[in-house]
Amino acid sequence: MSELLVERFETMPPQLQVAARFVLDHPQDVALMSMREQASQAGVSHSTMMRLARWLGLDGYEDMRSLYARALRDRGAGEAIRPGLPPQQEQDYPAAGIAADTLAAQVASLGEYGNAMQFLAAARLIADSKTIFGLGFGASRSVVGHFVQTVSPLLNEGRRTVFVADSCGTGAEALLDAKTGDVVLVVGAAPYERATIDFARQSASQGAAVLAITDSSVSPLARLARETIVVTSNSGSFFPSMVPAFAAVEILVALAAPLSDVDAVEKLKQSQEQLAAFGVYWKAAR
Repeated sequence: MSELLVERFETMPPQLQVAARFVLDHPQDVALMSMREQASQAGVSHSTMMRLARWLGLDGYEDMRSLYARALRDRGAGEAIRPGLPPQQEQDYPAAGIAADTLAAQVASLGEYGNAMQFLAAARLIADSKTIFGLGFGASRSVVGHFVQTVSPLLNEGRRTVFVADSCGTGAEALLDAKTGDVVLVVGAAPYERATIDFARQSASQGAAVLAITDSSVSPLARLARETIVVTSNSGSFFPSMVPAFAAVEILVALAAPLSDVDAVEKLKQSQEQLAAFGVYWKAAR
């Protein structure tokens, strides 16, 4: 069902797209919550949810709920996080409870990456690329910076990384060189930075492979990408979390390293020794 939603997403009217994105991004809620509750959280009418089901060839929304409930049972998923007020807004909710719920949300996000083959396909793009561009603004900038810093020491001679974290000047100009054989790793979640989407689209038009780490399979970045890793930003609190995105880039680098022709351990050791020789690392006084 999710594949069908993604396939038909572009042809849906705007309100149906809103409903479809909610279904794709919250499969567990679809299985466990009532249609009216889902409509309220999605910000659409309950009739829109029913129209979405009919758009997909189902008799009614209960049929969709049944499909997702069956998938949830097949996965052996645990108990859903209870709906309602965020825990920190409940009177006398202990700090330990807030910490536990936040951690549980992070773990749940890490478990929603989907098929491991998507990670492997994305890692192959990285391993086979000549130039690796890292693209991300706002909160995503730190994730992309971590990726570039982590993957750079593992590249052999003739390969390079470019960190694009500036939407003008040298940052924008660097992407003019993106071409076939290169990969542009882009990180972005709603609300999406316009420059991120524009730069990713331009890179794809130049032949570069766009690899997106984003928050939905129907996000504007996913629709531009050759490979997509979907991570959620739910922290169980009032702010979005970048932890799953950080974990995603570390998984990608770990998978890409053995696929390349570089001895990653030795290359990293040499890089650290060079930095130490330049006095980059702090040493205790003797």
